[in-house]
Amino acid sequence: MRIEEMIVVEGKNDTLTLKRWFDCDTIETNGSAIPEVILERIALALERRGVIVFTDPDFPGEKVRKVIDQEVPGCAHAFLPKADATDHKKRKVGIEHAGFAALKAALNAARSSTMELPADFDPVPFSRLMEAGLIAGADAKKRREQVGELLGIGYNNSKQLVKRLEQFRISVEEFEVAMKQLEKEQNE
Repeated sequence: MRIEEMIVVEGKNDTLTLKRWFDCDTIETNGSAIPEVILERIALALERRGVIVFTDPDFPGEKVRKVIDQEVPGCAHAFLPKADATDHKKRKVGIEHAGFAALKAALNAARSSTMELPADFDPVPFSRLMEAGLIAGADAKKRREQVGELLGIGYNNSKQLVKRLEQFRISVEEFEVAMKQLEKEQNE
């Protein structure tokens, strides 16, 4: 499977894993302190081919994602559920531990991020997030994790959830479909 966009990953092992399954090119950040030359390379790739940011579902991965989003806005983002990226024997989390199906699903669900909201965009109301048990409550963290996976926007804390829903232009309709799916899964 050929992936036209450049894929930004954290390291060599991520590149090796992706190249095992896909015909693709990567840019490695080699950690969360991204040098200016790498940011320039990402900006050029965005202009010429498009970019998918595909970092590990952990704190350093989120840090890399935030830096790129701030310095090179407009990249697409792929999110891998933590469960699909965990090597339980080594107790490590990373893209390099994921299988083909999970990687393919995450890359196919990549969404573009942009900071400017269009005038006609109707965000999910904060009151609806509260009502859905995503902001406060005993199961809020678990519910945010599940809805993040369903929407393809990764895990978010309460503050990040509001931002990511807007950033990835998650419509009220999309949100409600995900919530129905979440409720269905919890009732099974």
